[in-house]
Amino acid sequence: MPLPIDPSQIDPDEIGEEQTTLEMGHEEAIEHVREAFTDAGFGIPVEFSVSEMLNEKVDAGRDPYYVLGACNPSVADRALDATDNRLGALMPCNVVVWEEAPGQQRVYHVSIMRIARLLGMSPDDEEMADIIAETGELVDDAFGNL
Repeated sequence: MPLPIDPSQIDPDEIGEEQTTLEMGHEEAIEHVREAFTDAGFGIPVEFSVSEMLNEKVDAGRDPYYVLGACNPSVADRALDATDNRLGALMPCNVVVWEEAPGQQRVYHVSIMRIARLLGMSPDDEEMADIIAETGELVDDAFGNL
């Protein structure tokens, strides 16, 4: 089955891609990212170490890799209403932290709100545009604090 869109043609801005590199240890980076997103208005209801799970379950030998599931409850509630509950399949908004080298951590995020719109899971209307803008501002605040 061919893809309906060519992923190589997607501008990172279209999916709200944000990333940065932190010069610190992995555990310190996780705490720093958690604080930055919390200060920007997100809660972190879900978090786990992908690398620990994979290393334990399938002996993957992965370097440290951690997922923080960020959520702003009021925006999430509006987004669920705007998408007839479909957006919940993409929630929470994941922020990942992986170790690129000792003392160097990559922080990466894409906007589930923007991806939902590209996939046709959400309407392309003013209400969704407002939700996307608000979450974008929150993410920008969080990344600005990193």
